[in-house]
Amino acid sequence: MSKYFAVIDTNIIVSAMLKADSVPSIIIDKALHGNITPILNDKILLEYENVLLRPKFKFNLVVVNTFLKTIKSRAIFSKEAEISETLPDLNDTVFFAVLAEIRKYKSAYLVTGNLKHFPSRPYIISPREMLDIILT
Repeated sequence: MSKYFAVIDTNIIVSAMLKADSVPSIIIDKALHGNITPILNDKILLEYENVLLRPKFKFNLVVVNTFLKTIKSRAIFSKEAEISETLPDLNDTVFFAVLAEIRKYKSAYLVTGNLKHFPSRPYIISPREMLDIILT
């Protein structure tokens, strides 16, 4: 089984938790139990936690904590590269900077539902594109 490395945008996790039978859900399952190794840093982990615990989502605290513990245990932690691009949503900068750093050493993807928030690169992909890569 091939191994893939991916920085996973928070919107993918939210989508997966909102709809269990979705493509984002498959991607998260592969990050938690399969052939995707998540790439994180402490800022990304904190964003995951802050967003998942927003009252509007009403996610179960035990489910959120289990998710965070599991993804952290499976992840490679990376520092952020210095980047020159200014992204439309400054909260996305950490995802792009971690991707830029990890890509210095290994092939990796950024999986997001907001492609327009990032520069157009062949390795910044949607959940469907990630799934297609895994399945081919």
